Amino acid sequence: MGRPKTSEEIEMMRLAGRVVAEALAAMAAAIVPGTTTTLDLDEVAAEVLRKHGAKSAFMGYQPSFSDVPYKHNTCLSVNDEIVHGVPAKNRVLQAGEIISLDMGASVDGWFADAAVTVPVGEISSAAKNLLLVTREALYKGIAQARPGNTIGDIGAAIQKHVERSRYSVVRDLVGHGIGNTVHEEPQVPNYGRPGRGERLRAGMTICIEPMVNIGSREAIHRAGDEWTIFTGDRSLSAHFEHTVAITEDGPDILTLPASEGK
Repeated sequence: MGRPKTSEEIEMMRLAGRVVAEALAAMAAAIVPGTTTTLDLDEVAAEVLRKHGAKSAFMGYQPSFSDVPYKHNTCLSVNDEIVHGVPAKNRVLQAGEIISLDMGASVDGWFADAAVTVPVGEISSAAKNLLLVTREALYKGIAQARPGNTIGDIGAAIQKHVERSRYSVVRDLVGHGIGNTVHEEPQVPNYGRPGRGERLRAGMTICIEPMVNIGSREAIHRAGDEWTIFTGDRSLSAHFEHTVAITEDGPDILTLPASEGK
């Protein structure tokens, strides 16, 4: 269990969250179909980090499955890529695609993490609905992030909304605690049963991040790519995420732009 944070520590995380929000908005605004590469977007995020003297949460991260640290500031996942897509100079974004923009930042050792999936030019009605439902599911989960509720309440709210739309919640990947490291306990699944799991307490800080597939919930790696996780049936996937502090007054989203936050 990640320890509860003080109000001062939560405010430091909010500073990091505002950097993340600014970078996500800048990346989304920079997309030009047929021209912009995913590496271009990573460089946009890098410039926002430099502007604020913040550090990337992802650069240098080395999980157990990788022989080398991660080399980029963002994970940029296109179409059937669920998460952990690696920016590349030869990956040009085309009209009709969708892209998940995922990044984390730290300010003075305190972290925030968020993601948004955006259209590249005009997209199909099916893709638009996937983005809408996944974003709605995120906020359904956030609404349950209150003292006295449980991790299961968050996951159940997300799962119910997603499956009502006949989409699939990815179960192999989950949200997580966050604080002075980017990944802390507890794990925050996007499915579950109300009243089950760890009890939520004021001061806890967690990342809620539904990953939703149009098709099956299967998530796979493909040969030659140790990072990117794809849908098993090549269907579209969307990913939305916020860093949230649990307070006595309810959920406090820490990854909102300065114009929308506290």
